[in-house]
Amino acid sequence: MMAHLPILPVLIPLAAAVLLLIAANAGLAVTRAISVASLILLAVVGAVVLDAANDGTIRVYRLGDWPAPYGIVLVLDRLSALMVALTSFLGVAVVLAAVSGTDARGRYFHAFLQFQMMGLNGAFLTGDLFNLFVFFEILLLASYGLLVHGGGLQRARAGIAYVVLNLSGSALFLIALGLLYGFLGTLNMVDFGVALQSVAPVDQGVVAVMCMLLVTVFLLKAAVLPIGFWLPHVYTAATLPVAALFVIMTKVGIYAALRVTTIGLAAAPFTADLLQPWLTWLALGTIALGCVGMFAATTFGLLIANLVIISGGTLLLAVAEPTVTSIAAALYYLVQTTLVTGALFLIADALSRQRGDVADRFTDGPRLQSFTAIGLIYLVIGVAACGAPPLSGFLGKIMVMQAMSGSTHPVLVWTALIVSGFAAALVLARAASVFFWEPGAPGFADRPDLPYVPARGLSLALVVMFCAVVAVSFAAAPVSSYARATAEQILAREAYVPAVLGDPAAVQRERRP
Repeated sequence: MMAHLPILPVLIPLAAAVLLLIAANAGLAVTRAISVASLILLAVVGAVVLDAANDGTIRVYRLGDWPAPYGIVLVLDRLSALMVALTSFLGVAVVLAAVSGTDARGRYFHAFLQFQMMGLNGAFLTGDLFNLFVFFEILLLASYGLLVHGGGLQRARAGIAYVVLNLSGSALFLIALGLLYGFLGTLNMVDFGVALQSVAPVDQGVVAVMCMLLVTVFLLKAAVLPIGFWLPHVYTAATLPVAALFVIMTKVGIYAALRVTTIGLAAAPFTADLLQPWLTWLALGTIALGCVGMFAATTFGLLIANLVIISGGTLLLAVAEPTVTSIAAALYYLVQTTLVTGALFLIADALSRQRGDVADRFTDGPRLQSFTAIGLIYLVIGVAACGAPPLSGFLGKIMVMQAMSGSTHPVLVWTALIVSGFAAALVLARAASVFFWEPGAPGFADRPDLPYVPARGLSLALVVMFCAVVAVSFAAAPVSSYARATAEQILAREAYVPAVLGDPAAVQRERRP
């Protein structure tokens, strides 16, 4: 079983998705049971994967036993294990929230959800750029279905724009892959770095442009300025549990950029500093864009979407200047910001259920009927979201700030992180004032047509996410220690080459004419 461990996070949701399509007419209770059981099993496998990777071993799974770089390989190391475990945990919370009624709005919600999990885990585990493209397409196709789930004009408009944007990105991705393969003769991530070292000087400029095109596609997925304006429109159009799952999708772009940068681009002198200095400025601009968007937000969901943009810009700082300390800080921050923003979307769902047609808009509405419980969860998650002590958000921000003290623009980075934290605190306090502190609007007082039906699945999902955020705060030492070990492993490129390729001198690559 341990020998096949790297492929289980892909096979489990794939098998569940196929089973859900077969049982599409069996009823909602059956599809819910299959989906929940699959994601709980996936979360258990995620925990096993995380524990297995903690010994520092790089596990390579060769499909069909074809050797790299000729065959498809899955690579399980500390970074991919962390992302798989985090994705699987988030998937459990999302499906628990969805079974409270969201999934009943469409027939194939759970099948799309499973395909989404398959695409996400595959993207984190693959060791090949072309198969990264394949898994990107799987998760994007599933996200199209999840986005328009429930129907409506707003979702249809957002879906069309989202599809067109991602089809354009996929076309650029495929073009970049074709051109790179023509020059390098390989798309294996590790072999990609080896091949870059032997590029002739006359071809280095062209190959560098292709690599920049590839990174641009990843930045599109991560919603980085100036190609990140799509995110608020898409995230606010989706149902709120789906938006909570979409939180991890922007991290796929950051993950891919970090992986390609450290394993591939860093191997050759002419691509080692390819992303400097412009990537740092894009990260700072993305943080600024998110701050402006938060102040302009008219709904709680839109506010959270802009928090996701800020988190993407913060994580991009580590990709811009990858060191052990910056990557370690970014990984800890990635875990906490994924949990926090995912939890905030679920809180928005709980608020919307109690406020009727007003939903999560910042306007007068009926008073909440589960005031204390939601208020307490909101307080803790909000403190973590704005980076205030003593929770994980504060620890993550401090780690990033310390790591970036030796960067090219430390004053600007510190200013951006501090200002974004204050901005988040202000807008979250404003939201709390509307939802919890202000009395209900007179027109909504004692309205019998707005009964609150407790959503057990959503309540359980909120408790799970709440406990996770608190746990990451209290377990900051072991989590940050794992993050540092992960950063050291990522940057120790010499360990990946023999693990994945064996003897790189024995690899025969195709050459362009």
